[in-house]
Amino acid sequence: MIAPIKNEGPKNVMGEPLQPCCNKLSTGWYRNGTCETDKNDGGMHVICARMTTEFLAFSQAMGNDLSTPRPEYNFPGLKEGDCWCLCAGRWQEALEAGIAPKVKLAACEESALAVVKLTDLQAYQMEEG
Repeated sequence: MIAPIKNEGPKNVMGEPLQPCCNKLSTGWYRNGTCETDKNDGGMHVICARMTTEFLAFSQAMGNDLSTPRPEYNFPGLKEGDCWCLCAGRWQEALEAGIAPKVKLAACEESALAVVKLTDLQAYQMEEG
């Protein structure tokens, strides 16, 4: 008899179990606080980043206002210091513009590596604790 394959759950960019991005905000594709994704997530919301004023202004200028509350979507609006699951492509654009926010590496889902380099994420890793 063949043993069933265990689904170990989503992995982070280091191949370890994916850690939560945020405890106080319902972030992520599933709004469960983790940067998990699936094939329906066209934006790949897989990079856990700490918001900065500069990045929020950049995102708004690129057409995605993350600062304004949207109660109809149960979205509180983000401010500097909040953690949020960003689209991998937007983080890469911010990197190229020189304003990428710091990331929580253990909370960045492994599919991010299809868009961004691990070395870039490591260079922007925030201090834990």
